[in-house]
Amino acid sequence: MALGLLRRRRSRSSSTAGSGLAVPLPAGAGAFSCEVVDPMGQPMGSAEITVTALANQRVVARGTTDPFGLFTVTLPPGSYSVRASAEGLTPTRQNVDITAGVALPPTRLSLLPARQLELPTPGTWLFDPPHTAIRFIAKHVGMAHVHGRFTRFDGGIRIAPDMADSQVSVRIDAASIDTGNKTRDNHLRSADFLDVERYPYIDFSSTRFVYHGGQKWTLHGTLTMHGVSRSVGLDTTYLGTVNGGYGEELRCAALAKTELHREDFTLNWRSMLARGIAVVGPTVQLELDVQAMYRTPETPTPPE
Repeated sequence: MALGLLRRRRSRSSSTAGSGLAVPLPAGAGAFSCEVVDPMGQPMGSAEITVTALANQRVVARGTTDPFGLFTVTLPPGSYSVRASAEGLTPTRQNVDITAGVALPPTRLSLLPARQLELPTPGTWLFDPPHTAIRFIAKHVGMAHVHGRFTRFDGGIRIAPDMADSQVSVRIDAASIDTGNKTRDNHLRSADFLDVERYPYIDFSSTRFVYHGGQKWTLHGTLTMHGVSRSVGLDTTYLGTVNGGYGEELRCAALAKTELHREDFTLNWRSMLARGIAVVGPTVQLELDVQAMYRTPETPTPPE
């Protein structure tokens, strides 16, 4: 198994043949070292490195660069692909051949700015339910994870000329929860959990978009569930705009994720544990996989 060394190591032993880099090598192994730099040529700490064996496409090492942008790995002889990536930048790859007893000279891997996708046309975009999913993952106390989804919902996006001023709204039918287990779903709809008779809807309304570079945004807003409203932030990746569908509609797509804490919405799992009720754990990972169709142009704001 390959050994990933996530920082430079100095050895008091003699330098390895083939380079000036002193790396302690296991018998029959070679070494690869790289320096990852950003678009300005500055060392890129915490860049993600993935090493894949070309013979079987198996990932054999994975790690991050140190604060100086350096990464070193010892590997069995063979051919490998080394991939460097960082949020908001275009990943880069390099193929390397590892020879036993040889530490290759350090290689510089440069990350370039990510290609900026064209933002959606200003106007109203409505969710396309057949191509949109609202999913969640929760830890079942004492058991494996529970995967579920909501099957009935509607929503839309109002894209403003300035993307930061855009708005998103979503309404979910709480009774449409589906985890693949009828007994569990009925319990989740009950007063112990969502209490769908008193609170039939889960609503989200955005307040602002914050740009983080590349295709990354944070969508801030208010989530109302079980009669309680809380501020949440959705980590959002914009996937672009295409012409598609049976009517060749203009569509945009995005992924959004967040973590919810059940007790923030007065869903008291501790009291249910005390009563011997097997419950979903205190945190829930929520994911929206959205496709929206363009419907109407943005209405200009009247001049004052």
